[in-house]
Order: sequence, then structure tokens, then C-alpha cells
Amino acid sequence: MVLLFLGLPVAFTFMAVNLVGALLWLGGEPGLVQLTRNSVVSVTSFSLTPIPLFVLMGEVLFHTGLAVKVIDGIERLIRQVPGRLAVVAVVAGTVFSAISGSTIATTAMLGSLMLPVMLARGYHPAMATGPIMAIGAVDMLIPPSALTVLLGSLSGISISKLLIGGVMPGLILSAAFVAYIVVRVKLDQTLAPAAPLAEYRGWERLRPFFQYVVPLVSIFAIVVASMSAGWATPTESAAIGAFATIVLAAAYRALTWRNTITALRGTVAISGMILFIIVGATTFSQILSFSGASNGLVKLITDQGLAPMAVIAGMMLVLIFLGVFVDQVSMMLITLPIFMPVVQAFGVDLVWFGVMFLICMQLGLLLPPHGLLLMTMKGVAPPEVTIGHIFQAVIPYIAMSLVVLALVFFVPAVAVWLPQLLG
Repeated sequence: MVLLFLGLPVAFTFMAVNLVGALLWLGGEPGLVQLTRNSVVSVTSFSLTPIPLFVLMGEVLFHTGLAVKVIDGIERLIRQVPGRLAVVAVVAGTVFSAISGSTIATTAMLGSLMLPVMLARGYHPAMATGPIMAIGAVDMLIPPSALTVLLGSLSGISISKLLIGGVMPGLILSAAFVAYIVVRVKLDQTLAPAAPLAEYRGWERLRPFFQYVVPLVSIFAIVVASMSAGWATPTESAAIGAFATIVLAAAYRALTWRNTITALRGTVAISGMILFIIVGATTFSQILSFSGASNGLVKLITDQGLAPMAVIAGMMLVLIFLGVFVDQVSMMLITLPIFMPVVQAFGVDLVWFGVMFLICMQLGLLLPPHGLLLMTMKGVAPPEVTIGHIFQAVIPYIAMSLVVLALVFFVPAVAVWLPQLLG
């Protein structure tokens, strides 16, 4: 935590701790050899393969310009409602969540395309930025999600069940965001003044939806169906999704050598960063185990005689607290080696726990002052949008996310019903 606060990158932080820990607890020089072996084994794990494939899906979508076509298709369908453009941003963001594995890419793209339009039409900066950041965070819950794959891989939770388990909470959040926008703007119409609406009739209104939105969303359906039916592993489903995205982009004649290379470079950069961080994760867990810290903490917690639900609630509070200060991957690496043995000792449903962990990480993306999506929005927003506007904008969506977290906590079926239904 000290090294992270000092600004050292996450990967180097864990490597530094591992070097010291290997010397102290893994037997000196043999411990360093073990660290090297762990590094190789950790990144050659087959279960991590979906990460670059899911990231590639999003990169191809954004760099080929298909994202703009999706927004157009959704905008033509939504009639005049209070806060119409904010509603369009939420619906479009939900669609992007189903075909992109990157929360930052979704937020940056929607912020670049829709924020200037909303501000030009007189939207209050908080009403313009809030929905874009909030729906960007939901990207983590709806598959394909690279961080969900990483969580499943590091925790030992079924990746396919975890991916499908996030769908219902994600859709509930999206619906809650839309309802909030409509009600809030009805109460104060100055937040989002109504603008003249271009009228499209008949097939002209429906054409972009069927031409672009339906084929791209069908990729999501194929990925989820192939996993849930047992036809393909999560890795194979990710490969199918990436291949289908590239084929569709080529069919629309949107795929060029330039944007293909740009998409591949983006995929390598993001995946390389994640995999480099994972290099430090395996040894960190091993050092905690060898030093006795993991077993000691598990025994300390279980000996308190607390109810399992009270301990799980405490874990969620710890994750929300960490979300204020550190990024999502750091949250996983710091807590999972300690949390998972406790969760397994209590015998609770791992998918249920994993979905709540995802919601807490999603909250961390939005929590001031260091939430990653807040910084992303500030980076793409015009100068008149201040950091104060961004902090103000995100508060109602944090509250709604906390309500959904409580809903999943008290009604586990919200998270586990769909994975059980799909087998």
C-alpha cells in the first residue's frame, strides 16, 4: 500500500514486495528461482487467454467506427423522453458492454462522441457526464469483461458462471440509471433542455438498428450461448467473439490495415499491462501462504465466531474502502489471497461472492477522488467541465450501485439465478 501511494506502478510494486518476500520466506536464492518459475507459469495459464481476445473485440469496435453507427441506430429508436441524449448514452453504453471488454474504452468513446453534443444542447455538465461514467463502469459486469476473467482466474471461481452471473445486476443498474435520468429531468427540466428531434419514419428509422446494432449484439448472444450450452470454454467463446467482430467489421468495409494495426497495438498494450501485473500475483499469494499470514488471518477471522454474512459484509466494506485509493487489479491482488480461503472455509456460494466483488470493483471506478473513470472523463471533457462537476455527477450513480450491491447481498438469486438456469 505504501509503494502504491508513493506512485510506483502496480506491477513494479508487487515485484518489489515479491523480491523481498522470496528472500525472507521462500529460502533466499532458491526463493528467487521459485519467483522466476512462478512468473512463467502465471502468464502461460490457458484460462487467461480470453483477456486479450475480449480486449480485441472492443478495440476493433472503436477503431473501425462501428461504435458511432451503433449510437445512431439506438438514437433513432428512442423517442422524445426527458433527458433523451443521456438515456441514449446509457442504452448505447449497455450495448457496448455486451461487445467490449474495456470500461475505459467505453467511457472515453462515449465521452468523446456524446458529451460535446449534450453540452451544446444546454445539458448541465453533471447530467451530461454522470450517465457516461456510470454506464462505463457497468461494462465490468456484463460479458465480455477482461477483469471478470482475471477475477475468476485468480480466485478459482468458474469464469463462465462469473461472466454470466454479472448480466442481471448489470441490466438492473442500466434500467435504474434510465429511470433516474427520466425522473430527475422531469423534476428539473433545466438540467437537460428538450431539443428538436429529427423525425425518421418507417424503414429509415429502423434500418441502422437492424443493420448495425442487431448483428453486433448477436455476438454477445453467441458468446454467452456457447459458454452456457457447454459448446465452448470461455477461451473458445472469446475467440469466437473476436473472430465474429473482425468478420463483421470487414463485412461493413470498415476494416483497414491502419485501424487493424491500431486495434492490435491497443490490445497488446492493455493485455501486456494486465499480464505483467499477474506475474507478481502468484508469488505474492505464495509468500502469504509460506509466511503463515494467510492461515493466521483465516484462523483469526473464523475464531471470532462471527456469522458468515457479517464477515462477507465486512469484506465488501474493505473493498469499497480500497476502491477509493487503488485500482481494480490491485484490489484483487491485495485481497483475494486472504478473502478466498475465508470464503471457502465458510462454504458460501463462490459465484455470489464473485459478483459482489465485481460490483465493489465497479464502484471503485466511480469513487472520488481517484476513480479511474473520473480521470478518463476529465481527460476527454471540454475545459468548461470541471472536476467538481464530475464528482457531483457521479454521486447518484454510486448510490444506485450500493443499492444493487445490497440487493445481491440479501437476495443472492439476483446473481446466481441466470448461471443456474443456463446450467
